[in-house]
This record gives sequence, structure tokens and C-alpha cells, in this order.
Amino acid sequence: METAWLAERFEEHRPRLRAVAYRMLGSLTEAEDAVQDAWIRVSRAGTSEVENLGGWLTTIVARVCLNVLRSRRARHEEFVGLRLPDPIVSPVGELLPEEQVLLADSIGLALLVVLDTLAPAERLAFVLHDVFEIPFDEVAPIIGRTPAATRQLASRARRRVKDASLPPPEADRSRQTEVVDAFFSAARRGDFDGLMAVLDPEVVLRSDFGARRAPVPAVIRGAANVAGQALLGAALPTAHLHPALVNGSAGVVVTVRGRPFSVMGFVVSRGRIVEIDAIADPDRVRRIAASVLAPEV
Repeated sequence: METAWLAERFEEHRPRLRAVAYRMLGSLTEAEDAVQDAWIRVSRAGTSEVENLGGWLTTIVARVCLNVLRSRRARHEEFVGLRLPDPIVSPVGELLPEEQVLLADSIGLALLVVLDTLAPAERLAFVLHDVFEIPFDEVAPIIGRTPAATRQLASRARRRVKDASLPPPEADRSRQTEVVDAFFSAARRGDFDGLMAVLDPEVVLRSDFGARRAPVPAVIRGAANVAGQALLGAALPTAHLHPALVNGSAGVVVTVRGRPFSVMGFVVSRGRIVEIDAIADPDRVRRIAASVLAPEV
């Protein structure tokens, strides 16, 4: 009877737990695994002495995520080029409730990229306190620090995020779409000046090619350089663009001859594109963009 009750309560908290794990790990698959691992631990532990079930479950998920982050660092995982976090890719329209929970606080790929540069304890302190408003005295035992030391870790992480100068995205999604459409239209016309008109002078293009050797630099900066790369990319005549939401903002899923090719997320600010994040690993694209590609793939 207690197991059935606990399972029901756990499912009620699952969306929030997935949101915690996603921000901690930047991987949808690892976030799901972390939540499932937490359930195994919870089901074995029992809840007879638990007063705050939601807080207790969050603590368990956070500990699992901390172990994953520390394991990553210990293994010194290396990728060919750049490893971008998993974006939430969904069809254009209203986000599903579970997607809204994952994307609360307007989290974008740019923030996840910065979080990936933090030490595990810094990331946990920042995410739990600054994003989920958990007091430092509750966060501290998870990472084995004092509340004062935990506060310092979060402050250090906060400075890193602030120093990254993440641009505020355009609030109007239709305006985002107009700018992204203009970008692809100019690229297909071979219109260099048209591309320059929609790219911020300091635009950044990040590309994740997975295990494949990157054909271009992982990070390209500057409007002229990004425009030149866009013109090269437009040379694929069989490419088809599927409009999508990438972490709640305008983006596309690209297929070539009907097969997954890439996911591209855009940050549009003040009418210009300031960031482009592209994942060009077909297997990964198939997994993260399944809801957009379902009718075709």
C-alpha cells in the first residue's frame, strides 16, 4: 500500500524533478535516467520519517545528478569539437505542460552552455538556489559544504553566468520567426548583404558534430564569418527546413533527403540574430527532434 502511494506521489513530482535534473545535466536522456535512479532509491528507503516529500525527492535527484557530473569530470570526457547540451525541441505552437516545466525561467541553450563550464558543486548550488529557490542550508549538506561556503559557490557561478553576457531574447516569438525566416531566405538567395542585415555584429555560431570530425570550427564569431558559413550551408539543395521551437524559441530541424541532419536554435534580440546553436549529429537529432520529425522519419 505504501509503495503504491509513494509511486503516485513521485509521479506528481516527476515534472519538477526532471526540470531539476535537466538544468543540472543538460541532457534529456541523463535527466530521465537520474529521475529513474532517484525513484529506485526512494522506493527502497521508505518515507515514514519524511516531512517534506517534495524537498526530499529534490535532494535525492540532486545527489544523483552531482554523482553524474563528478563522474563526467573524472572520466575527462572528450568530444571531437564542441558538445552542446540537449535542447527541448517541439513543434511550433503551444508547449506541452511538461515542456513548460522544463523550460520555466526561460532557460536556453546559451545558459546551459555556461552551466556546463561550472564545477559540479558550483552548478548544483546555483541551480538549486538561484533557479529553484532552495535555501543554502538545505543545499549545503548535498555537496558536503557549510551554508556559507555553498553561498560562495553560488555567487561564483552567478558571476560566471553574468560575465557570459547572455542576451535577452526577443519576447515576441512571431518576430523571432520573421528574423529566422529572413536569415534562411537570404542564405538560399546567396544574399550576403541580406544575411548581414539580420545578424548581430557579434553573433556567435556554435556547432556540435558529435563523434564526427568537425568540417568547420566549433565556434564561429562575427557577422561576416557566420554569413559566409551560412552561404556554404545553403549549398545543400535537398535540405528541407522544419520550423520548430528550440528551448521555446524559433528554430528549425533540417532533414536531407528525408533523413535527420541538424537542429538549429536561434537567439534573436532587438531584431537580429545574436546566437545560433547547431547540432549536426543525425542519431542525436533523430532522438531529440522526434516530435517534429514524426510524420517524416
